[in-house]
Amino acid sequence: MRSRASATVFMNGRLPLMASSRERVTEKQTWRRVANLVILFLLLSSLLPPLLLPIRRSTIWFLALFSELCFTFLWFLYLNVSWTPAFYATHPDSLSTELGKDELPAVDVFVTTADSMLEPPLITVNTVLSLLAVEYPADRLACYVSDDGGSPVTCFALVEAAKFAEMWVPFCKRYNVQVRAPFMYFSSEPESSELIFQREWKEMKMKYAEMKERIENAMQNNLSHLLKEDFIEFLNIERGNHAKAL
Repeated sequence: MRSRASATVFMNGRLPLMASSRERVTEKQTWRRVANLVILFLLLSSLLPPLLLPIRRSTIWFLALFSELCFTFLWFLYLNVSWTPAFYATHPDSLSTELGKDELPAVDVFVTTADSMLEPPLITVNTVLSLLAVEYPADRLACYVSDDGGSPVTCFALVEAAKFAEMWVPFCKRYNVQVRAPFMYFSSEPESSELIFQREWKEMKMKYAEMKERIENAMQNNLSHLLKEDFIEFLNIERGNHAKAL
């Protein structure tokens, strides 16, 4: 399973919106810098004896000197890259404070799959469900799934996921669920001990188990029961040679 998402947004000619929700953090590594400089000094020093000593300059001498020069140059490039390491700390909460829901940009998320055997539909389903349940206005978030293999099982699994999402997404938003992939979320015990939450958690887990069972049965059993009405397009489909199925 592979997924990718992209959104480039400019608000009224200003900097990209994402620039306000992330911060560049640099790391101070004094001792590492000192060690790197010492290594660079030693490499430069190793170039002096071959140049200063009166030795016969044969082909092997030139090859050795060239190797030392290359290694020193590569180490110098490494210093330029690693001198000031940095990472970006994200602050998604700043989006809601700086902008209203109506000003948030529309985001398209693409999920791709190619083989229902190597990439089980249940994994794709969990990916889609976790994306649909993110803390973002539903009318500004769209999820597209591209199945290059044209598998009817994948299509069936996504139809089941759409039905389950009607319950899963409100549940995640109501209880501020952070682990939004159902198979990961239900792998541990519920965090809250409130009776209402416990009841809804058990009901949601049961609904997910039922959906999972239907998808697994569709993978293991004959697909003839899927090739009807809603899935008739898959009857004469061939892998790598089929029309678009939306």
